[in-house]
Amino acid sequence: MNIGIPKERRPFECRVGLSPAGAEILTQNGHKVFVEHEAGLEAGFSDADYERAGAHLVYSTEEAFGRADLVLKVSRPLKEELDWLRPGTILSGFLHLASARQDKIDILLKKKIASVAYEQIQAPDGSLPVLFPFSQIGGAMAAQIAARLLQNNWGGKGILMGGVPGVPPAEAVVLGAGVVGTYATGMFLGMGAHVTVIDRNLAALQRIWDRFPNIVTMLSTKRNIERSVAYADVVVGAVLVSGQRAPILVTREMVRSMKPRSVIMDVSIDEGGCIETSRPTTHDHPVYIEEGILHYCVPNMPGAVARTATHAFVNAAMSYVTQIAALGVDGLLNDPSLEPAVNTYNGETRHLSRLTNHREADDGLD
Repeated sequence: MNIGIPKERRPFECRVGLSPAGAEILTQNGHKVFVEHEAGLEAGFSDADYERAGAHLVYSTEEAFGRADLVLKVSRPLKEELDWLRPGTILSGFLHLASARQDKIDILLKKKIASVAYEQIQAPDGSLPVLFPFSQIGGAMAAQIAARLLQNNWGGKGILMGGVPGVPPAEAVVLGAGVVGTYATGMFLGMGAHVTVIDRNLAALQRIWDRFPNIVTMLSTKRNIERSVAYADVVVGAVLVSGQRAPILVTREMVRSMKPRSVIMDVSIDEGGCIETSRPTTHDHPVYIEEGILHYCVPNMPGAVARTATHAFVNAAMSYVTQIAALGVDGLLNDPSLEPAVNTYNGETRHLSRLTNHREADDGLD
């Protein structure tokens, strides 16, 4: 199979769809790997690294797409990139199609693209192994970025996350006790913050409380969210419903009740966001103010730590990538881990639930 690795074209997306080590595995399995010139440069991988791994260099994104039977990406393709896909191609990446614009999905359907969303690949126990490392990174980054945003020079209210003797620490509220929420909680506690975690799943709350017994846990009800958001200095949205747009948990009215210059970090923005006032931002302009509250809603947070993120991603994804390459289009539906991740296939949608009563969360890039 011919496998294309294009350079990511979204602003400040520094990750790459495959490391040289991954390329070497695929070439040793008999596949041809075509890597766009300097695709891995910002993640610390040179063209020479890929060539030593047996990959072939190409010198345009269009060629990386055009040569490929299987395209390996990180972020959802831009409109122009979708136009470059050959009909019948397999597209793999963190696609988040539940929050994509409909015209992008229409292209995938018209071209009969088999799209495999890494974030929906499921292990036998129901976990999401390829999404896991990015969720770890996103959760850890949420806490360290929030600490900076609380500073006056970023427009925050001038609070030190851990406080000092005689001055209480920041109040952090984490919506979701999954992987992102767990790693955010650990980092917040490490900085000395007081942490409240809210989730609808009592078993998830039990797990995170067993790990961090000094936190406060609450079941996810409208009343509990209202109360918690009102006293929070930082609110982290860490909600994921696989294959669906994230539900809105924090309304605009709740945001209005927050203390001025508090911080909202919507890590669920990839899936449309779980806070009504959220909209996607970028690494160069990460923050905006709405209702007097700082909002940080960067969809590709791990892109700022591209080398760590790419290595972690390839470690988690490589066994599935080799499976995709070996199975081809017709074999995807027969694999119990890959089948739940197939979003479009042969002109039809699969495992893709779009909530049309909410705004689209795509970033508007063509």
